[in-house]
Formats: sequence, C-alpha cells, structure tokens
Amino acid sequence: MTERIDGHTLLIGLMAYPIRHSMSPTMHNNAFAKLGLNFAYLAFEITNDTLPAAVQSIRTLDMRGSNISMPNKQKIIPLLDKLDPATEMIGAVNTVVNDHGVLTGYTTDGIGFMKSLDDEGLDIRGHKMTLAGAGGAGTAIAIQAALDGVKEMSIFNRHDEFWDNAKRNVDIINEKTDCKATLHDLADQDDYKAEIQSSFIYADATSVGMNPLQDQTLVTDPTWFNNPDQIVFDTVYAPRTTELMKVAEKVGVKHVFNGLGMMLEQGAAAFKLWTGKEMPVDYIREVLFEDDKEKAKA
Repeated sequence: MTERIDGHTLLIGLMAYPIRHSMSPTMHNNAFAKLGLNFAYLAFEITNDTLPAAVQSIRTLDMRGSNISMPNKQKIIPLLDKLDPATEMIGAVNTVVNDHGVLTGYTTDGIGFMKSLDDEGLDIRGHKMTLAGAGGAGTAIAIQAALDGVKEMSIFNRHDEFWDNAKRNVDIINEKTDCKATLHDLADQDDYKAEIQSSFIYADATSVGMNPLQDQTLVTDPTWFNNPDQIVFDTVYAPRTTELMKVAEKVGVKHVFNGLGMMLEQGAAAFKLWTGKEMPVDYIREVLFEDDKEKAKA
C-alpha cells in the first residue's frame, strides 16, 4: 500500500455504521494493487447524523466516490445531485461516483445478488422467492430479481419504518415487471413458514445475524426448510456462518450461502463505475476466501 500512495492517489470511501467488519477495503485495495491503479479505499463509521458532512467531504476532498451501506442507503439520496434510472426505481444507493463535484448515486447490490447466484450455477429466474427485509439491500435485491425474471415474490417485513418501503417495492414490481409480488407481515409465523416452504429460494436481507445480532435468526425452526434443493441466502457475511445458515444446514439444505459472493460482485460493479476497469474477480475471490481456507486447515 505505501508503495502505491503518493500525491496523486485518489480516495474512495465506505460510509456506514457499523462497518469495521467490512471486507470491502481488502477487496478494493487488493484490486487496485493488482491492476496498478492509484486509488486507496478506506472505511468510515458514518451514521445518519454525520452523513451530510461526510457527503460534503466527498466534494471537498475531491474523492472519486464512496460505497454507502446501512443505515445510510436511503438517507443519502437527497444529498446527491443525480441518480441513475435503475437506482431511482430502487430508491436506495450503495455507490456514489464523483465527477468533478457532481455526485451520482447507483445501486449495485441487486446486481451482486443475482451475479453471485449465477457464479454458483444457480438460476432463480422463473421461480418463486421469499425475501425478508425492505431496506436498501432488500429493495435492490427485490427489484433487480424481478427485473431479471423471478416469477413470483413474497416480501416479508415488520410493521416498522420500512413497512411503507416494502409496500412501495411490491407496487413497483407489480407495475413495472412481469413478477407477481405480495407483501406479508413478518409477525405472522404460519404465513412466513408456508411461503418459505413453497419457494425455490429464501433470502434474508435484514441485519439479523450481523453484529450485534450475530446470535439471532428470523428462522429458528429447521423444519421450515422442507426441500434439500432449496436455496437459502443470507446477505450477512460476518460471521461467515450465520445462525440462519446453521438452521438450514441442520436439515441438509444443499445450497446455503452467506453474503460474501454478493459483496464481491456488487463491489466489482462499483469498481468499474469508479475506475472504468474490470475488477480481477477471480483473484479477489481467492484473497477474500484465503482466510476461510486457512481456518479450515487449522
């Protein structure tokens, strides 16, 4: 890193809270080094309260841009100059590009989700998905999956600040895609179980399972997964094996994933927006999984 940083180095950030667990700095800085690009990527713990000043710093410091994660993906929108068309539909931003003081918001989460499944040889197009969560990541996943050809989608959420967003997601999907979407209350456990059991894929796009909720899961009963060929996807990747994944693995579900592959592929899309270059994905995948391999050997 020190060999690459000089007076011409451009800074890219990651603004979220909490964020010290993130693998994004490892991913992007290794990709910059591999391609010989003069960028540096740093993580900053930014809350909704400190977000306006942080966004202004992108302009002030002439940063190339920033990734945005929870809880800022929707709060940042009024602070930007432009949104790309797909992001405007999704209503959440995870990537900002700074072009000479003009800040444009993009979302690559949904692209990363779909691409990570493609990387595993799994195609959910034409199938039914049950999705928990309607925040930034959940919204991006829902709309991108619908645009890409998921046939039916059951979206679950609590009656909290994201309930109205969940209703908006359902309306947009039904109006602008060929997918049939329905909204469900997460408190109705019988309904939740029935929808999961009738789905080809279940995805959790909430923060349950991530610090400080790392010992929790929305699905605690392994019998809710009644088909070993189902796909169970947790967008959380720290810890690597979440409580949801443990529950699914107890009944032999074959396709159980954390969010590391999604993180890699959404990062690759953001990388291209900032640099104009393709991320060396195979190399970065080896870097990200190296720690897991070393632990397996121990």
